[in-house]
Amino acid sequence: MQTSIEKLVLIPIPDQIVAEDYGFLFDQETVVTSDTLPEIKAIASQFKKLLKNTAFPLKSGDDEVKQNVISFDMVSSDSISSPEGYVLAINNKRLSLAGSTPTGVFRGMQTLLQVLPDAVIVGKQIDSLVIPGLKIVDEPQYEYRGMMLDVARHFFTVDEVKRLIDQMAFYKLNKLHLHLTDDQGWRIEIKSWPKLTEIGGSSSVRNERPGFYTQEDYKSIVAYAQSKFITVIPEIDMPGHTNAALASYPELNCNGKATKLYKGMRVGFSTLCVDKDITYTFVEDVIKEIAAMTPGPYIHLGGDESHVTSKKDYNIFLNKVFPIVKKCNKQVIGWEEIESAGIDSTYIVQHWQRTTTASRGLAQGAKVILSPAKRMYLDMKYTKKSPIGLTWAGTVELDSAYIWNPSQIFKNVLVSQVLGIESPLWSETIKSSDDIEYLAFPRLIGHAELGWSNPSNYNWDSYKKRLNKHYKRMDILEINYYNSPVLETKIKL
Repeated sequence: MQTSIEKLVLIPIPDQIVAEDYGFLFDQETVVTSDTLPEIKAIASQFKKLLKNTAFPLKSGDDEVKQNVISFDMVSSDSISSPEGYVLAINNKRLSLAGSTPTGVFRGMQTLLQVLPDAVIVGKQIDSLVIPGLKIVDEPQYEYRGMMLDVARHFFTVDEVKRLIDQMAFYKLNKLHLHLTDDQGWRIEIKSWPKLTEIGGSSSVRNERPGFYTQEDYKSIVAYAQSKFITVIPEIDMPGHTNAALASYPELNCNGKATKLYKGMRVGFSTLCVDKDITYTFVEDVIKEIAAMTPGPYIHLGGDESHVTSKKDYNIFLNKVFPIVKKCNKQVIGWEEIESAGIDSTYIVQHWQRTTTASRGLAQGAKVILSPAKRMYLDMKYTKKSPIGLTWAGTVELDSAYIWNPSQIFKNVLVSQVLGIESPLWSETIKSSDDIEYLAFPRLIGHAELGWSNPSNYNWDSYKKRLNKHYKRMDILEINYYNSPVLETKIKL
């Protein structure tokens, strides 16, 4: 019996889906084979663990097996050109997942998890299982598909961040941008400047959740993200948003006096002293230590809302800091304002507010990450009645978050200049994993589809139906999400 594609709940929607006449039946003779690469073996092992409470515990087989086999394969890039692309093929003889890289196989595994019934995901004992017959050929639209978590306004523990990483991976996101420093707190240990966390890590918005990551904590987060094929991007915001640093080391202030720790929500009032040599010694020490712990290619320098730094001083500062990042073999990302310092094709600007500002960066050859606040800022309230969140960019309901096309924001730019999209979550009003999830889900899922799926597959009506059915899976995964009225009522399955 042919599988109805419309009944599949797949988010992000794959590029190509074709139904097969027959599905794959698991039985006591079903075997699993995999490529010898450790990463692929780990994915195959994860799949086997999912079925441990079934009447057909999976056994390992060899490549000679042609029927009743589940295979996790590596193929040449000639077969699957995208490093994150995969082919999932399911028929009555074989369940095959293939990619040209371990990353591609991992992304395909997330689709396979969505094909599996809820009973398998929750570990229920089951006596029979048939996987629908289909063939999916899939690859991402954008190479950069991220989320930003602000841990500076309120601190979130290592376990809370790892929980978010698990959720991001399930929707094929591949970048975690950590906003590690701001006026309200400094959250990453710098061994050469220990007071940054001793003093700067002791405050937060309303003093509700102070704290910081030791370097071992940070390395743990980075390694865990790597295991999910997610790159961590650390942000050290400068020259503004620096009150926590200024309170920790008075020499970073032009008057040599320490500022008071700040627990409010106002922005734009702080700046490093750009005329002092000690400022650049500080910046170099911080970036060196962060870069040494960060295997990913990027360092985010912030650069936004530095309202009390003159434009001349702002540009002088960045032109002294840019080479420090490059000397550490990292690529600079900054909020769109950094374009004023003079950039080129080796830089990345992150668009959040003014397209005219970001366009000036694009005109200089830079690439862009799209985070338009009116569509992608997860800290915006859904409605004015939302219990947490802000409204300075308006309210962002589920339809507003989904019904737009990232490729249409900037006209007449090279396709290659649009690196991808990122959903920022600023934490002024949030202080728990439940809060993170309430504001992120399900808007983040829609953003994940916009980042991964081909624009020809963007369809609000289709997405709305799939998301409505997907609520049940989020319930099983114990994600605290916003139940939007624009989806009408939940569909009972």
